[in-house]
Amino acid sequence: MLDENLPTFRLKPSSDNPLSSILYFTQNGSEPAAEYLLRRADPALAASRNKYGIALCDPYNADVVYGEVTIEPGWSQPTLSAAEIRAQAQAGAPPAPAVPLVPDSFTVQLYNPDQSVTIKLVAGSWNKSDSWEFELPIQTFRTPTLSELDREQQNSSPAAADLIPRVMFRWKRDGLLSKDMTCYMTGKRLGTRKNKEPDITIALFKAARESVLTVYQPNLHRVEVEDRKGLELVLLLASEVIKDLGGGGPVPGGNKRKNSRPVANVSPPAPAAMSGALANALLPPHSPRRQQRPNTAPPTNPEIDAETRRLQAMVEREQREQREREKAERAEQKRIKNDRGRRT
Repeated sequence: MLDENLPTFRLKPSSDNPLSSILYFTQNGSEPAAEYLLRRADPALAASRNKYGIALCDPYNADVVYGEVTIEPGWSQPTLSAAEIRAQAQAGAPPAPAVPLVPDSFTVQLYNPDQSVTIKLVAGSWNKSDSWEFELPIQTFRTPTLSELDREQQNSSPAAADLIPRVMFRWKRDGLLSKDMTCYMTGKRLGTRKNKEPDITIALFKAARESVLTVYQPNLHRVEVEDRKGLELVLLLASEVIKDLGGGGPVPGGNKRKNSRPVANVSPPAPAAMSGALANALLPPHSPRRQQRPNTAPPTNPEIDAETRRLQAMVEREQREQREREKAERAEQKRIKNDRGRRT
């Protein structure tokens, strides 16, 4: 754990169901408390065959779904030479099975209010690791209004969404061979105009069977996202999916290949149910996932400010101790040099 005072989610497999895990939450040294239930698609169900699906649910009522990801990979027949085709035919071997093409993007579907967040792969190079980028709008909750016309325009005007500034984020692997990742806030976008900023650490993810996600709370006051609960859900779901897709995870069909083009059959789940991937968990009409409309101003919290001051003081203390050690070493070296001069 990075710091027991930081908000941390730890994934623990359920002893009752191998397809379920509990996300336990700790902060400020508190006892772990069940925060979410992470459910995976049952491959035995016909509706989820050859699909990948996970969902975050209420830990005490699994029918309450907060968000989910469903991926149906494309398929490609392996390319064989004429000699290989003749050899297979002579041996009476069955045709080679199709190879699943893992898409280079997926969608996190949030509920109440409904929101689709696309996570896109940015392929790395020989000395640069892969990264996954996504965006969240600064304003998510609709402005309360008594006007029926305003409500209709909010519901039917896609152009209005382009006028809302969006905050850009990036999940990046900690190394070419590492599965651990760090999520950074990288800037803002309004329409086609991007304003990139120096990377700001938002979360750290340690990939393992019992994954750990730590939210770097001291920097959250710089994230102008109204829906903090939505950001939390996207971080949890996206990090787990990236771990599965990039680390030999449960994408059916054996060996995987990355798809270099968009896959037409990858689409956001239908909001009425679990898109077939988790067909046995229906979405209730009202899911108590998020708070009512919060203040649109950047949130402030005395605890965050106190934690920031504590970390700054810790860094300053370490730097001061380092300077004192270096000063003592220089004094010792000077004393040794003077002793040698007197002996000669």
